[in-house]
Amino acid sequence: MYGCPKVQPEWGGQFADNHIVTDIKNGIATCEKLDGSHTISTFDVDDLVVVAQFGEPIYPFLKKIDSVQNAPDSDLWHTLIEADNYHALQLLVYLYAGQVDCIYIDPPYNTGARDWKYNNDYVDSSDAYRHSKWLSMMQKRLQLAKKLLNPKDSVLIVTIDEKEYLHLGCLLEQMFPEANMQMVSSVIKHGVSMRQFEFSRNNEYIFFVRIGNATIGTEIIENKNNKVTWAPLRRHGVGENNFRKARPNSFYPIYVNKETKLVEYFGNPVPPDLNIETIPEKEGCYTILPVRDNGEEMVWGVTSGKAGELYSKGYLKIGEYQPQHKQLFKVYYLPSGIIASIENGKVQVVGRNSDNTVLLETSGEKKHQASNQWDKPEHDASQHGTKLIQNIIGTRFSYPKSLYAVEDCMKYCSCVAENPNAFIIDFFAGSGTTLHAVNLLNAEDGGHRRCILVTNNEVSDDEAKTLTKQGYKPGDEEWEKLGIARYVTWPRTVCSIEGHDVNGNPLKGNYIGSELPMEDGFKANAIYFKLGFLNKTNVSLGREFARMLSMLWMKAGAHGVCPQLEGSSIPDMLVYPENRFAVLNSESAFGTFASEVNSHPEIDTAFIITDSENAYKDMIRHLDVRRSFQLYRDYLDNFRINQNR
Repeated sequence: MYGCPKVQPEWGGQFADNHIVTDIKNGIATCEKLDGSHTISTFDVDDLVVVAQFGEPIYPFLKKIDSVQNAPDSDLWHTLIEADNYHALQLLVYLYAGQVDCIYIDPPYNTGARDWKYNNDYVDSSDAYRHSKWLSMMQKRLQLAKKLLNPKDSVLIVTIDEKEYLHLGCLLEQMFPEANMQMVSSVIKHGVSMRQFEFSRNNEYIFFVRIGNATIGTEIIENKNNKVTWAPLRRHGVGENNFRKARPNSFYPIYVNKETKLVEYFGNPVPPDLNIETIPEKEGCYTILPVRDNGEEMVWGVTSGKAGELYSKGYLKIGEYQPQHKQLFKVYYLPSGIIASIENGKVQVVGRNSDNTVLLETSGEKKHQASNQWDKPEHDASQHGTKLIQNIIGTRFSYPKSLYAVEDCMKYCSCVAENPNAFIIDFFAGSGTTLHAVNLLNAEDGGHRRCILVTNNEVSDDEAKTLTKQGYKPGDEEWEKLGIARYVTWPRTVCSIEGHDVNGNPLKGNYIGSELPMEDGFKANAIYFKLGFLNKTNVSLGREFARMLSMLWMKAGAHGVCPQLEGSSIPDMLVYPENRFAVLNSESAFGTFASEVNSHPEIDTAFIITDSENAYKDMIRHLDVRRSFQLYRDYLDNFRINQNR
């Protein structure tokens, strides 16, 4: 049994020594140091943690911590995994080798900083070998990342600053000789970071490593004066004029036909003293009111008569159906400035949609090949990173990326922009900007892209010192709840999806470019797992199936709500049509299993638990599925065979 004393803050968040435990008596462990010195020491058992030596096989599982579901009718599930990213990557290679369209990472820049949530102190800044040690850390992870990328069409995006960009560029060229690689210089601060006797700095670098057929698309430049924006018809600000009480004439029902999803008519204003529950329904129609999910009664942006006029001209449209919200449909209209631009010819009506809404083209829109020099106001990390995240979770995290910079990195890549079902991974997740950007991109173009984030749960150096003085140590609830995964990444994910801050207040403002209200959140779901490790013998004996089920759900594509098993008994078979997979635990039940699986064409993945390869091959011949796996052999062999690769 290997172990080491629990992490102490003065060690920079890293294990100081590894030992082998030779004896335990009365809660005291006798340990031999694994450095060749054979030094014997004693420790309180509670102060030890079990560790695996690098290169030893691990047998991971995923323990559910929490989930958020803001799209019950969607099978789109994002994932946050709390783990050391090397171990998480080992699991992800087992789950998704060759299936990932985009990896975006913002790794520690090796500055030696220890004052922020995500530990940047991988190597001491005075270490003469700090660059090689940092590169070793990166190489081990990039070797696994390369196995994840789709060899036919994918991209690896890595951000870095001047400390390591030269070394990183050489490493990427060495590891991806078959790829097309370019480096972009991106301004991330309008204003500069002053440095005495040196050039001031306001940029960083982004490597784009394109695999297979991946290309960089064109950039669309718009004349902001002519920009076409469909604005939400429901007012969403906090001023009193946005509420029913102040403007009762702008509070009225919109009746939408249930079959055609078109407006039947715009109702009359509802008297201010009339309870909305008593508003008459119209047969065959949905009744749409400007009401927030928390019950707040807002107002529409125009009166009923004006809304009817706009609709007849194609300047007002009914958006997507959202049955989980009190306002059953999103409703949009063209603001007066856009209408004026249409009438004076600056914006051209080039056609009509099936619902009679206008198709518009701006005279100021241009397309050109994206440049490798980026200087965009919306990429400012202070304004659209730090301030944005502060409005969501407060001052819990320093130096997040601009949301729009991360989104643009993905939008420029054909394997993401032109693939509405793209699969994106970020294994240096930090505050969770990548998942936020994926949700924004999906909301803008109706995509169904899925994202997996990986981050550890480290606390900041200052918090570690404070917690230690208070008598807490890593593993204690008071310590863990302030770690980055639980205190930053997950709260941001939940709040951005649901459209509120950590105190439950609606988010203010719109997303730049799309003008989507932040308070509307995103039609998406996410689940939060913590990575754990299983005993190989228990796995092979079938004693760990319940804890492996979440991992099987992910391997099958993460469709639908992740199933969970309660209790110790394991059914002979599990068939999950909504999750698109099934598991056979007992060979004697195969006849019934095959009948059930083949009666559900939506099931495309089967897991067969058997020790006999011949029996496995015989059974899968009778199953109408796209993929099948032999458990537990497939799982155990993967982590044993690949441990030293």
